[in-house]
Amino acid sequence: MRILLIEDDVPLGAAVREHVMADGHSVDWAQRLDDARDHLLVVRYDLILLDLMLPDGRGQPFLRRLRQEGDSTPVIILTALDQVAERIEGLNAGADDYIVKPFDLSELTARIGSVARRYSGSPNPIVHLRDLEIDLAARSLTRAGRPIPLTAREWTLLEAFLQHPGQVFSKDQLTEHLYSFETEIESNVIEAHVSRLRKKLGRDTIETVRGLGYRLTAA
Repeated sequence: MRILLIEDDVPLGAAVREHVMADGHSVDWAQRLDDARDHLLVVRYDLILLDLMLPDGRGQPFLRRLRQEGDSTPVIILTALDQVAERIEGLNAGADDYIVKPFDLSELTARIGSVARRYSGSPNPIVHLRDLEIDLAARSLTRAGRPIPLTAREWTLLEAFLQHPGQVFSKDQLTEHLYSFETEIESNVIEAHVSRLRKKLGRDTIETVRGLGYRLTAA
């Protein structure tokens, strides 16, 4: 997923970004709300991780404005504000989840996965694809009970296809999904990821739509 992290605490922000990127997601990090608004003008994010106390304002009005503008991007609040009234205000502003600092990074991984599955319309973490069983929560892939290892990038690519079965993804869309602004990538990196994933899933599972991109052919 392409994730926007809005957090002004540098050590925490760096730890969250490193952890989430290790899971295979791409992360753009804004330390001010103004910077976050600039990012949102040019990128359609799959998820926003939002602190509530930023140098140039509070997160609740920022989130409330997003929802008023029709932006339905999932939002998980990350904050040290632990009062019940603060949680209620954040959820009523349009947040999908609320995590109080300090938190375990593995819990953040689980919350991200849970919110993403709900938005994809498939809250069940177990998905069957032909002869494959995919556990999205555990990030495990098996064929006839035998595990098939995937890299973090391959998992993120597979999740994108599963969340939008039948949708054709262009190379630019997949690049935006997998990589953040500052990442330098080679021109054929998407083809390489798709090729490796095909070898593991079955060569006819991901179809090349000539001139348009790629799509998952059977779910």
